[in-house]
Amino acid sequence: MDLNFYTNFSASLAQQEAQLNTLQQQISTGLTVQTPDQNPAAFETATLGNDQISELANDNTTQAAIQVQLGAVNDAYQSTTSLLDSVQSVVEEALNGTTSSLNLNALATQVQSAGQQLLAIGNTTSPNGTYLFGGSRATVAPFQSSGGGSGNIVYLGDGGLSQAAISPDLSASTIANGDVFVSGLSGDGIGSVAASSANTGSGQVIPLGTVNATAANAFQAGTAPITISFSGSGSSLTYTATQSGTTLATGAVNGDTTVQLAGVNYQISGSPAAGDTFTISPSRPQSAFALIQSIYKALSTAGSTPAQVAQTNQVLNQGLAGIAQYQQAIVTAQAQTGVTLQAITNAGTGNTNESTETQTNVTNVTAVNTPVAIASLDDTLTALQAAMKTFGDVQNLSLFQYL
Repeated sequence: MDLNFYTNFSASLAQQEAQLNTLQQQISTGLTVQTPDQNPAAFETATLGNDQISELANDNTTQAAIQVQLGAVNDAYQSTTSLLDSVQSVVEEALNGTTSSLNLNALATQVQSAGQQLLAIGNTTSPNGTYLFGGSRATVAPFQSSGGGSGNIVYLGDGGLSQAAISPDLSASTIANGDVFVSGLSGDGIGSVAASSANTGSGQVIPLGTVNATAANAFQAGTAPITISFSGSGSSLTYTATQSGTTLATGAVNGDTTVQLAGVNYQISGSPAAGDTFTISPSRPQSAFALIQSIYKALSTAGSTPAQVAQTNQVLNQGLAGIAQYQQAIVTAQAQTGVTLQAITNAGTGNTNESTETQTNVTNVTAVNTPVAIASLDDTLTALQAAMKTFGDVQNLSLFQYL
């Protein structure tokens, strides 16, 4: 008996069934390539493309988390700006010269409340429960009282940074720190002016602005203070400015007198008395909390004599200079946060576009043409059915039974 007929028919039948299975799988999955042997180049393109799409999706997830975090930071900065503006208004009201002692106490209470609000802002938590401004120590409240009833606030966070990928070639910071609340300098950032508590006159020494940055920076970087003392009286009243035993400037005091010291113009205003002294010390770090505390103390302990008023106003004017520094620092920090948020938004758009393009490329090399596949499936199924019918008919031929 010749068995070639059966062998050939069986091979053809297996081939058609395999083709039928392949077409059914392609139609059900929508893919023409599922294993490397089907199309090595297309399989590689699809695998790399899908990996890239997954990576871009992870980056977008990271972006969303960072946006929430930095959005909360931005809100905290905005609240801080509003708070500093309110304290500035209080100080300006106290300096207008028409506020009574009772009103000064009320203003002191407002400033005290502002200090408490600032502490709450500094210890704001993010949606995930960590502290916004703790740096890498985000599980610890970053701003805490030093204890002992002093009212001093210390920073327990750090300046730690953490970067996370937001696109294939770009990273962004995932955390903030509290440096912006503690990095200001006392006074105007160059020098801090203090009136002696023994002064009897109503004079003040007010910084007007830097005129020699090199000299000003050298003074701030140093340790030697400048002392301004007054002698004489009436039209013969004079000032003398000394530093480490060296006389820097001397002259008559006629109304508002301007003197340049260490690269900064200072105005001698009011009516100093003989024997009064003022000390200009190099500016040193002063936290926003300490700044507000100094303003509160000045308002809550203000006296009523001309000399006491002048001493209070000296502190308040220094407070205004400090507030201006922190206002600028907060604006700068908020702008930097805004730049980061904008970069994240742009990266998200870029990631989405790149993911769409990559998906198109993957689809082009792996997606099945469904109408064509269905037509081919029908043709294969028809051919298979016809072959099986033909085989059955041949088997039933009487001559065939004797082969």
